[in-house]
Amino acid sequence: MSEPRFELVLFDLDGTLCDTRADITASTNHVRRSFGLEPLEPREVERLVGHGARVLVERALGPERREIHDEGERRLLAHYAAHCLDETRAYPGLVALIDRLSPLGVRFAVVTNKVIRLTTKILAGLDLSSRLAAVVGGDTFAERKPHPRGVEHVLEEVGIERARALMVGDSAIDVDTARAARIAACGVLWGFDSESLRASSPDFLVADAASLERVIRSR
Repeated sequence: MSEPRFELVLFDLDGTLCDTRADITASTNHVRRSFGLEPLEPREVERLVGHGARVLVERALGPERREIHDEGERRLLAHYAAHCLDETRAYPGLVALIDRLSPLGVRFAVVTNKVIRLTTKILAGLDLSSRLAAVVGGDTFAERKPHPRGVEHVLEEVGIERARALMVGDSAIDVDTARAARIAACGVLWGFDSESLRASSPDFLVADAASLERVIRSR
């Protein structure tokens, strides 16, 4: 069997490796209700995700409520820390994909804008930590996606050349990150933001784990 085309696969977390939408929606609406605001529909919340907890709170509460953004972020993080594994699961087929390709020498990592303590809690809770070569959160470095710092760190730590690395994500943020780091980008259509993802024209576009595996293996 020929060796896979990509030796390093860097997953985004929310909407890519894990379906976190229900728990993020619940925590976002907990914050809104705590300030006497009506809850948002899940699809509305999904459009707010991608740039970390602070931006999510700012968008969910609105710029006109700037004076409560700090407290809103505190409430969001506290609630989410207690409930981030209530409904969150890995997307179908991805754990099996990792387990099939790891013996072939493919390394896997996570680069996300979610804070690292919550990222590691979710990964540990879903038994994913031991399957990953590296994990970068939104506060691991001063820079976050789409800045390439996190990807650059993983490339250096794992020791794999750019041509053999693939960024996998569900939004334009991930495509922009891959381009900034000069690696290939694969968009997944099962995530939160397929509209911006399609518009960003990733190198590959997949609808399920089997299609992603073909991309990783293809020569």
